[in-house]
Amino acid sequence: MKLVVQVKLLPTPVQAAALEATLRACNEAATWVSEVAFEKGAQRNFALREHTYGQIKARWGLGAQAAQHVIKKTCDAYATLKANLRAGNLGKPGSKRYRRATQKPVVFRPQSAQPYDDRMLSWQIAERRLSIWTTAGRIKDVAFTGSREQLTTLALHRKGESDLVYRDGMWFLNATCEVPETPLNTDPVDFLGVDLGIVNIATSSDGEIMAGRQINRSRVRERALRTKLQKKNTPSAKRRLKKRRHKEARRAKDINHKIAKHMVAEAERTGRGIALEHLTGIRERVRLRKPQRATHSSWSFAQLGQFIAYKARKAGVPVVYVDPAYTSRTCAECGHIDRANRVSQAWFACRSCGFVDHADRNSSRNIRARAWELWRRGAPSTAPAPPPRQRGGAGRKRSVTASDARCASPSP
Repeated sequence: MKLVVQVKLLPTPVQAAALEATLRACNEAATWVSEVAFEKGAQRNFALREHTYGQIKARWGLGAQAAQHVIKKTCDAYATLKANLRAGNLGKPGSKRYRRATQKPVVFRPQSAQPYDDRMLSWQIAERRLSIWTTAGRIKDVAFTGSREQLTTLALHRKGESDLVYRDGMWFLNATCEVPETPLNTDPVDFLGVDLGIVNIATSSDGEIMAGRQINRSRVRERALRTKLQKKNTPSAKRRLKKRRHKEARRAKDINHKIAKHMVAEAERTGRGIALEHLTGIRERVRLRKPQRATHSSWSFAQLGQFIAYKARKAGVPVVYVDPAYTSRTCAECGHIDRANRVSQAWFACRSCGFVDHADRNSSRNIRARAWELWRRGAPSTAPAPPPRQRGGAGRKRSVTASDARCASPSP
């Protein structure tokens, strides 16, 4: 399986200036290539190369490999645009957003990432040095750093292109690695149900609750601070805003990685699979009051699901996705379904048999049971295709996730 390992570069000021000039030249060339592709309707690699390859080398002084990557990057951008248009991610045909995306060529930012192959980049992983091509010539002895696990993965499994990235004043290389997968466990003894929510980020059918109160409070603080600094609009306020940019996302990503790693390790240790809810499109299906929309929009359930899925695939743990409908209203003991069973965000009390449990733990047990039933029927260890979008924006999905969103007013 393909994994991306990110290492941080530590260039000297002279090296950093050469890297910055290289990114600027490559992205200026890519923007020009995009204009040619838009005008001539040539958005495939070989057709576009005939119109642009020679001029890229002559006008911007790029090498042969860099010119090829600029053209390929432009073609990939148009392929992504077409995929988004087909999926409806840019609105309906004729809408303002759709027209804005289709009536002008793709533009690349001056510091957009640039791919490098092994002819343009060579690694000395043991010495933590690399040699990289720039428009000013090849630069040697560029230092980089990373964790021990990252460096080991690079040394053993690096294969393919690497992307040069400039972000928040720092330089990174995202290296592609081909990591071998553990053979899939085709005979799990059971499934570990995982309920994803806002108040509690993840709750397992074993009863483990990963509370999200701390991250929700930090999100409220960050949101309030951003609002305050944006209203000030002074140079110092803008500097603080830029410094704190992406901080909330990095914190959420770190927490999601830790939760996913723990869940997969527990499932692997006990010989079980993992059961997840299929939550694609929930933001369109759930209606919320205005104070709850920011909290719901910042909920990174998709990221956590992706982390669990790829870590499980690497460990050979099967993952089954189930329909989340009514998992928060169904009693895990007797199967009685009633909206009144969900007493509050935290508590579940069955109106039929009197069973009482934590609401998220009860939901995770229902998810586990559905996954086990699907697996016995021959369900594959992959995510199902997203359902067709329903008219009106609200579907029948009113699971624990939607309930969490309705009850997820931030803790004081």
